[in-house]
Amino acid sequence: MKKVIYLLFIIIFAGCSSKQIEIHQSKDIVGLASPVQLNTDSTIILLEDYFVDVSKIESVKLNGKSVSLSEDNKKAIIKSEESFPRLMVMEVIVNGIPYHILCKKSEKINKIISFDPKGKDYKKVRIAGEMNGWNPAAGNFEFKNGIWQFSKYLAPGKYQYKLVLDENWVIDPANSDSIDNNSGGYNSVLSVGKDMTEFLPKLFTKEIEENEIEIGFENEVKEFFVFWQNYRLPDDFIEIEKDKIEILIPENAKNFKRSYLRVFAFNKYGVSNDILVPLENGRVIKDPKKLSRHDFQTLILYNAFVDRFYNGKKENDRPVNDPEILPKANFMGGDIVGITKKIKEGYFTDLGINTIWVSPIIQNPKGAYGLWLKPRSKFSGYHGYWPISFSKIDARFGTADEFKELVKEAHARNMNVLLDFVSNHIHENHPYYKTHPDCATNLYLPDGTLNTEKWDEHRLTTWFDVFLPTLNLEKPEIVDMLTDSAVFWIKEYNLDGFRHDATKHVPELFWRTLTKKLKKQIIIPQNKPLYQIGETYGSPELISSYVNSGELDAQFDFNVYDNAVAVFARKNQSFHRLNNTILQSFKYYGNHNLMGYITGNQDRARFISYAGGALSFDEDTKLAGWTRKIGVGDVKAYKQLSALTAFIMTIPGVPVIYFGDEIGDPGGNDPDNRRMMRFDNLNENEKLVKKTTKKLIDIRKKNLSLTFGEFTPLITNDKVYAYARTYFDEITIVVFCKDKSLKNIKIKLPDRFANAKLKADFGSNFELNKNVLNVEIGENLFEVIEN
Repeated sequence: MKKVIYLLFIIIFAGCSSKQIEIHQSKDIVGLASPVQLNTDSTIILLEDYFVDVSKIESVKLNGKSVSLSEDNKKAIIKSEESFPRLMVMEVIVNGIPYHILCKKSEKINKIISFDPKGKDYKKVRIAGEMNGWNPAAGNFEFKNGIWQFSKYLAPGKYQYKLVLDENWVIDPANSDSIDNNSGGYNSVLSVGKDMTEFLPKLFTKEIEENEIEIGFENEVKEFFVFWQNYRLPDDFIEIEKDKIEILIPENAKNFKRSYLRVFAFNKYGVSNDILVPLENGRVIKDPKKLSRHDFQTLILYNAFVDRFYNGKKENDRPVNDPEILPKANFMGGDIVGITKKIKEGYFTDLGINTIWVSPIIQNPKGAYGLWLKPRSKFSGYHGYWPISFSKIDARFGTADEFKELVKEAHARNMNVLLDFVSNHIHENHPYYKTHPDCATNLYLPDGTLNTEKWDEHRLTTWFDVFLPTLNLEKPEIVDMLTDSAVFWIKEYNLDGFRHDATKHVPELFWRTLTKKLKKQIIIPQNKPLYQIGETYGSPELISSYVNSGELDAQFDFNVYDNAVAVFARKNQSFHRLNNTILQSFKYYGNHNLMGYITGNQDRARFISYAGGALSFDEDTKLAGWTRKIGVGDVKAYKQLSALTAFIMTIPGVPVIYFGDEIGDPGGNDPDNRRMMRFDNLNENEKLVKKTTKKLIDIRKKNLSLTFGEFTPLITNDKVYAYARTYFDEITIVVFCKDKSLKNIKIKLPDRFANAKLKADFGSNFELNKNVLNVEIGENLFEVIEN
């Protein structure tokens, strides 16, 4: 008998009121298999991303046709064909047992961009934008018949870019479509393909019976794909009617504490949204109390920046004794004991947090490094991102026993703990670098220039600074050593996952090796879910390339954040900008993604200071934080911050609060955005922001529509944005308004919620007449209405 976790082999018992999928428990595959995005030509699928032991694979088929396998069974090679449907199933047979993985046909089209120099002589013309990671070296034009041209296969959507004429970055003079870039200038906008959103299939959860569910749909559907766990349910389990499908839940699902139904569809215009329905022992979950901190859709993260959070142990206060370090760049005394004290006092529980992300606590150097010129200051390693050890905790933060206590106390209060793990680089004083100087990438490029801060041109080799060697993680022996270190942290401290620093600068070999080890050594033997979230600034295509069954669960969606900052902080920015970005994110990460949606972070100036006008979008906010005292500015910014928080708390994904944002702490960029956390003597506006944040978290935790529900835009224009989150008979309507002169906002709800009994959580007046909702927002800027 093989030991098991998930589904394997199907026997259908006909003539009964329920049907059964016979399950032999197995460890062949972990979790829900992420869909495969096929390329335009050929795609290599790394089967070890999905299967623990690929030697057991007997065959791979796509739409019933055999797929080429490498000799070691590690790779499946699919050659794309024009005749492929938009969605397909790849069937992998493991020891006679079938697994099904959804595959998506590429939607990319060859886009040609032209530039007419109009008689001017340029040595080179390039493009830098969201289509190539803002890397001019990856966007060289060719000069043909007096015109410069560049071509690239791109998915339908909108892409910000600039032309680089010789070394000058300019907007495209031939393109009138542009957008404010939040930095005092504009980017051109490239439109690829037609927007078919209104014609796509729209799926929604409709009704629940004891052992079946109804999924409603709008617009034509060519084919449905219904998965229970990692098996596509056969036709016997599905009945398709005019505007709905009925799905019979397999009887054997009752033997699983947690399992899932997933539904996808497509038509000639494209692919639908996806549906995710959680089951407990074969029954649809309707009570959010049945969900736990291990159900990652329920996560609410709090980024506790250790040195700046709370000083719980004065005895370990050891700022670097160097007059060249100004106070805000030195240790301030926050520590592990401080976080633990706040856990015990109930700070996180009272706020509603169920996952604490702890900044790096690894040993850092004791000296001064780096240099800021105005005013002149060097830096200490107070932030924890300059490792000189792979396993030792910095004594200025605490001890191993103190960290174990922190995790123990968090778990006792049903909270996860994630550790910030630094894999890209080490400090020059690290013993490993001193004894193995060849472990690093080259500091100098072939042309003799420094390979520092080349974030996009040399993203896998660039150094962050001359004293921070980037590890050469193309070398298997270094990868093996460092991934062992990561596994050690999980095992030794019983952690629940990682926040990974500088993800895009680390080769994928590292992420795949780490995740494989975590599956084999912890997730499977301990039946312990682990959540890994990465940090990548770049295009959705680059970000999503790290999010799959073999690498990370998620990354932070900075593209949505950047547009949210623009829209909620600035009156002249349209909600169309935000809606377009979030719909684009769904295409890349899925409608039920686990991506991180932030209120802010340690590398950005505080939102509230932008919103209040204390900071300008066209200034150097790092310089501003050093040279003047940054406050909030206009007190209306507190409400704008709460509106941003309402947004991240009500969209799909994982909301993340950066410490201090729950009270509206102001600041410029690093290090001014890392002021010591304040818990007492808050002003009335700060108290209200905290109260509102707490209430929004509570609303999210109590409404399954906000964790597993569909997302449906209802109104999008320059001044108003409204959307619905729906989960069967539950609806949550979220409304934002930037124009106080609009006394009444009329919103058409889905017909199935006509005359629903609704309540406004923040006191706005509203009236529902059949399925037309009239809302008066008032001064709050937003409202959440639910049933």
